[in-house]
Amino acid sequence: MSESTRSAILRMAEAMNYVPDSTARALSQPCSNLIGISVPTLFNDVFAEILEGTRSTFQSAGYETVIDTTDYSPAAELAWVERVLSWRPAAMILTGAHSDPQLRHCLKLRGVPTLELWQYTDDPIDICVGIDHHAAGLAVGRHVFRLGYRRPAFVGAPVSRDPRAEERLAGFMAAFGTATRREAAIARPIETNAFEAGRTGTLTLFAETREYKPDVIFYLNDHLAFGGLTACQSIGLQIPQDIGIVGFNALGLTKVLSVPVTTVSTPRRLMGVMGARNLLARIRGAKVPNSICLPVEIISGQTVRQRACNSESNWLY
Repeated sequence: MSESTRSAILRMAEAMNYVPDSTARALSQPCSNLIGISVPTLFNDVFAEILEGTRSTFQSAGYETVIDTTDYSPAAELAWVERVLSWRPAAMILTGAHSDPQLRHCLKLRGVPTLELWQYTDDPIDICVGIDHHAAGLAVGRHVFRLGYRRPAFVGAPVSRDPRAEERLAGFMAAFGTATRREAAIARPIETNAFEAGRTGTLTLFAETREYKPDVIFYLNDHLAFGGLTACQSIGLQIPQDIGIVGFNALGLTKVLSVPVTTVSTPRRLMGVMGARNLLARIRGAKVPNSICLPVEIISGQTVRQRACNSESNWLY
């Protein structure tokens, strides 16, 4: 249409306070320009950075996003996906690869382009970009094992809340499996504040493991590790001489601590950008890899020993 007609229509729309109806638009097209994104929580630096990478990529391509949180509940995720599917989305993004089987079947049956982020799997619903959490836990476990630690412990979330954390825990403990010959100590605090959970979980760990006496603690993430660090200091433990502390994710907090935490750096923003680009290509019918596993990096801080103890060096390997 001519520019004058377009301007007149826009003036009328403004005068009438007209807002386009996204639902009506979706009904008139095979699919909308909407991309649904599911994350466990927004109160977490990990998912915030992944979202930063995905949303900026989609916005530059002309797609809109709608985000919802599931609080780590597969049932809540299933209900949310069913609602979004009624809007005929262009694509869906899920966090992790432990979705309800009904959800997997539904998305595969409908053929909706679907991206699973954060957790690598060789059997995605459609496509996947993530990290191998078990391998990451195993790598950092072997790292501290080589430094002479022999009595591992873990402070994390309640059982079944975060499957990715459980995979990291399994990998971490596997690194000690042939050397410890013991059940590792585990604390699962219920506090929602990560710093408080780390502190409470660590104090509980020491109160309940007087005979085991762990010499290194692996935490769900760096925020819990910081809480654990303060707990250890409050009861007079020297770090890393008396106890080693290992976090996960290399969150921003670790860059400003007076005692740098040993942690594992995960490529969160890169994961979001790469996943979004692959999903856009998938929407447009291009062939992309089904699964991409991104590498992680161990960041050696000052909360673990830098070399093995002499007393244990004769059987370290």
